[in-house]
Amino acid sequence: MSNIPYLAGWNPGASLLLDEKTQLIEEGRDPKWLEQEMKGIDVKTADDATLTKLWSRWQEAPVRADFTFVEPSDLAGIQAERTEAKRQYAISYNEEELYQRMLGAWTGRCVGCALGKPVECYMGTHNGLSSKERQKVYLQGIAATEYPLNNYYPGHSPAEEKSGKLNCPASWRENIQFMETDDDIRYTVIAHDLLLRKDRNFTTKDVMEAWMSQLPYRLVCTAETQAYRNYVMRYQWHHHNENVEVDWLWVAMHQNPFREWIGAQIRADAWGYAAPGNPELAADFAWRDARMSHIKNGIYGEMFVAAMIAAGFALSDPIAVVRAGLAEIPKKSRLHGEMEQVIAICEKHGCDYAAFEKVFDEIYTLLGHYSPVHTNNNAALVVAALLLGKDDFEKVVTLAVMGGWDTDCNGATAGSIYGAMFGAEKIPAKWKDPLRDTMYSQIFKYHPIAISECAKQSVGIAKKMRG
Repeated sequence: MSNIPYLAGWNPGASLLLDEKTQLIEEGRDPKWLEQEMKGIDVKTADDATLTKLWSRWQEAPVRADFTFVEPSDLAGIQAERTEAKRQYAISYNEEELYQRMLGAWTGRCVGCALGKPVECYMGTHNGLSSKERQKVYLQGIAATEYPLNNYYPGHSPAEEKSGKLNCPASWRENIQFMETDDDIRYTVIAHDLLLRKDRNFTTKDVMEAWMSQLPYRLVCTAETQAYRNYVMRYQWHHHNENVEVDWLWVAMHQNPFREWIGAQIRADAWGYAAPGNPELAADFAWRDARMSHIKNGIYGEMFVAAMIAAGFALSDPIAVVRAGLAEIPKKSRLHGEMEQVIAICEKHGCDYAAFEKVFDEIYTLLGHYSPVHTNNNAALVVAALLLGKDDFEKVVTLAVMGGWDTDCNGATAGSIYGAMFGAEKIPAKWKDPLRDTMYSQIFKYHPIAISECAKQSVGIAKKMRG
């Protein structure tokens, strides 16, 4: 079964194999060993059987002696590697305030996502400019007052030949009237809908079956494409048989070089909304979701964000929220260690908004070797946005977007965490009014739906999950 022929899904086989080489090296595998196994093989012209054989052989690559990270993917292993920390926080306000926090989280996610959508296409370099530099050039080409970013993106700039054109016209400043559909929204909605139907004992299979029922294959990307394909290929004919044991590690790993990319991290929010004040439970929920498409740091990213959101309902200090999130992932993982380095970078600059370009430059130096859609570097930008933006919504979401890489994902995540911490009333009308309390998701019953209705339902879910 492990040698099912040809690599397929998100990219052609040769491209998947080259991405797998990068992924294995990041996991600590010996690059010289991988190169040796590749000798005499032209990946670009090799047939499927050769590519599949090489892929399987590469899985046996030894780990470098100097790779000292401890990165389990099972929940018990993850929890055993955490730091000692407080894992539940009392909620000291009434249900109406909880609704305001939920509305803030949903609204913040939508605003941040809509803000970042037009420049998501900027994640790569263009004309020698990095993704963050491209935004600066685009905005300064309009007017000096447009940078730092302080509103939704206008659709055109005199500098767009140098920076590149924008995508997603429905989210441009002059057009925006709702939260247009996006994968960052669809995953939140699917998890939210599952929680409405299930109790806190839902399973990973429940999540996958929700995908199968509600999410067309063409709407998934990278790791999710590969995992979706793997599950259908191996298990779909058993979908009526509850006794079939699914090998979720195989589903997440098989021909999936994107297993530590950002796809799981963007699926975290509904799990955090379901467990206000309980980051440990939110991280548990997130693990059940993440493990079907990701391993190691890919899983940790979703657990980290879900835990930060859950903690945000009880805490108002950004660094306390970040540390509550870090407490739910292995202390010797790459993600944990790199987030500690990002915290140190921010603190070196006094967590001062005015120093954001210096902070971003240092983050790019530290983590720019990752794919623009990797978990770790994008999580770093979210952390920096929270620490530098503090209690100012505009600063938090614009920083998350101006940092570049996966802009809509980072804007959405930072906005969601902020909303849980401070509520909808702290989000200026300038940002929330253009959405007209309306969200489109391409998911049945949620296309369209009022953002406020989702918040009301989330309050009910949170009450149910306490049981």
